[in-house]
Amino acid sequence: MFQPKLSHFRKINRHRFRTTYENKSSSLCFGTHGLQAIEHGVLTAQQIEAVRRTLSSQLKRKGKVWIRAYPDSTHTSKPKEVRMGRGKGNVDFWFCNVKSGRILFEIAVNPKFNQLIHPIFKHAVTKLPIKVQIITRLII
Repeated sequence: MFQPKLSHFRKINRHRFRTTYENKSSSLCFGTHGLQAIEHGVLTAQQIEAVRRTLSSQLKRKGKVWIRAYPDSTHTSKPKEVRMGRGKGNVDFWFCNVKSGRILFEIAVNPKFNQLIHPIFKHAVTKLPIKVQIITRLII
């Protein structure tokens, strides 16, 4: 499961999430094809791992996968039927805030396997809770 090995604070405060467009990671850097988020939302570490597994199993060593979304925030919760007070709850899961326009996954494949990319991404999109689009870099 994806989570940081070391973090300064194990239980972070929740901050307001602005739903603007992503500027920094909105273009392909490593691969030739990628999944770009259309809407904002939250991806958990389990969802990212599920997409990674489907991409790597469908590719079967015909390409390389880069994960651009990293879960670096925690969600805490207290057990059921526990009274208020006595501190913050335990870490429940790790998640990643996603703005619209962010590249989530990238793939680089040999050009003779380009016809396989669209079905592979279609299968991986079913694992995500947000709407995404498939983008391609023009190679000159």
